[in-house]
Amino acid sequence: MTVKEFALPDLGEGLTESELVAWRVAVGDVVELNQIIAEVETAKALVELPSPFAGTIAELFAEPGATVAVGAPIASFDVADGEVPDGAVPDVGAPSVEEHNPVEAPPDAPVALEREPVLVGYGPPVEGGARPKRRARTFSDAAPSTAAAPESLSEPARAPEVPKAQREQPRSTPPVRKLARERGIDLATIVGTGEDGLVTREDLEQAGVKPAELEHPGPMQAEQAGAGTSTRPRETRTPIRGVRKHTAAAMVSSAFTAPHASEFLTIDVTPTMELIEKLRGGREFATVRVGLLAVVAKALCIAVARTPSVNSRWDDDAQEIVVYGYVNLGIAAATPRGLVVPNVKDADRMSLLELARALGELVDAARDGTSSPAVLTGGTISITNIGSFGIDAGTPILNPGEALILAIGAVRRMPWEFRGDIALRQVMTLSISFDHRLIDGEQASRFITDVAAILSDPGMLLTMV
Repeated sequence: MTVKEFALPDLGEGLTESELVAWRVAVGDVVELNQIIAEVETAKALVELPSPFAGTIAELFAEPGATVAVGAPIASFDVADGEVPDGAVPDVGAPSVEEHNPVEAPPDAPVALEREPVLVGYGPPVEGGARPKRRARTFSDAAPSTAAAPESLSEPARAPEVPKAQREQPRSTPPVRKLARERGIDLATIVGTGEDGLVTREDLEQAGVKPAELEHPGPMQAEQAGAGTSTRPRETRTPIRGVRKHTAAAMVSSAFTAPHASEFLTIDVTPTMELIEKLRGGREFATVRVGLLAVVAKALCIAVARTPSVNSRWDDDAQEIVVYGYVNLGIAAATPRGLVVPNVKDADRMSLLELARALGELVDAARDGTSSPAVLTGGTISITNIGSFGIDAGTPILNPGEALILAIGAVRRMPWEFRGDIALRQVMTLSISFDHRLIDGEQASRFITDVAAILSDPGMLLTMV
């Protein structure tokens, strides 16, 4: 038998640490190659870690809730001699910078470097070289084992055994398991109504009390608690980590690095709202959620082509201004874990139908915490829909490394000048913040008026392309 250690891998996001959320195995469990053994939370996503070895769990080095540095060992395995897979560099499957600027490798460059086969979401190659298919859903299906831990390990160094009932939890997705932990719900007591007994978010809603009900108790709850005997703490302290920590650092860096300037423009979007209603009734958009965000995204892509400087980056190290020939459109999404900005790759090459579908999938994945590292990096320009919170206008902070962000305000029925008279129209305010090192006021104004022209009269699109 050979003892092999598993170090926390680089998750491909340029991060130096992650929080260990939960173990899906215990000391003594026999695991298969690529079996999910743990969940970790990075600054951007909740990620499942597959086992790089087939063998027996010898020791777990970190407790749930601990912050672990990349490269630090988190578990060790007893692996039978000859069962250790050959070192390989698996295909990450995530686009890189070279996707738009390919660089040819030297003729004598090695095809792959030998190293331990560790990759989030994809385990090392199985026998025969074929990669196992990535499951559409991954479940906590680690089976308990009666195998004993190696005698060479001292008793105090062992991680505590996880009770059998805890290891045999019903199948569920990582976001659902996280939500259950936050609400104190034991998944073993839930009957899943999803496919093949999958425990869904709706099942938790039926089983537990919503956080809002706990934070703002109604009169009956307050009466039951009794006057002066409230169990609510006077203050609550939450560690700054994960998405919140990453977002805070990024926003501070952006605010004090790029000189922000802002502009606002209020427009009549009645024609666009009427267009959206027509599209929703069409057969082509029957299975796709088309809304204002998709139309604004399309208008932004067209306006970018007319004013390319808004889609750029200030490279301080190289002392260069990088103007992108493609649009990786970021969408600011508020999630239970904090603000994330996933992006649609090559949004400028998509039709309105393709863009609407991509945006729907992007936002759903962000809210469920299943966004891949690929979509959370590489953005070139962003949109934030503050109107969904009933806000009319604002001055958003730039996503780090980008030159402009567009904020969409709430659409309101208001008296508005229309064809020489006053009429009730659907009105919205556009707000932009931009990096004044890269964009002058004239360029910013041209960009926002182009977006406004399309939204005020979608027919203007014919004069711009």
